[in-house]
Amino acid sequence: MATHTDPFRQLERLTRHMFGTDGAVTRLATMPMDAYRSGDEFVVSFDLPGVAAESIDLNVERNVLTVRAERPAVPDGQVRWQIAERPRGTLFRQIVLGESLDSDRIQARYDAGTLTVRIPVSTKAQPRKIEINRAEQPQAVSA
Repeated sequence: MATHTDPFRQLERLTRHMFGTDGAVTRLATMPMDAYRSGDEFVVSFDLPGVAAESIDLNVERNVLTVRAERPAVPDGQVRWQIAERPRGTLFRQIVLGESLDSDRIQARYDAGTLTVRIPVSTKAQPRKIEINRAEQPQAVSA
């Protein structure tokens, strides 16, 4: 049976043990996301399992969408960790929105640990048909 050793994980575990933070580390962490375009809107989904809806802060400023959420840490001394891979504390993610998106009409929904943000494409950026005017045909001049 082959085993995989991650030297950085071992170093992180040793550091946490030496500095007395052998439990869950509270740090600024990112959250996994998916982003895609569906018709006339841009959809971004963030994984936030174990996060209370009240702790999620979503805002947009100057075309930058910011998502911040809190996943509470278990108080030190109450548990003896065996494995602590899930990030705890403040989760954070920023996305720069393109000029073609309408940031005034953003909608968000949190369900089953997933935050889904829908951003409409601006009507100015949507494809449209351009009419082509035809030049008049020159008429033959009789001599």
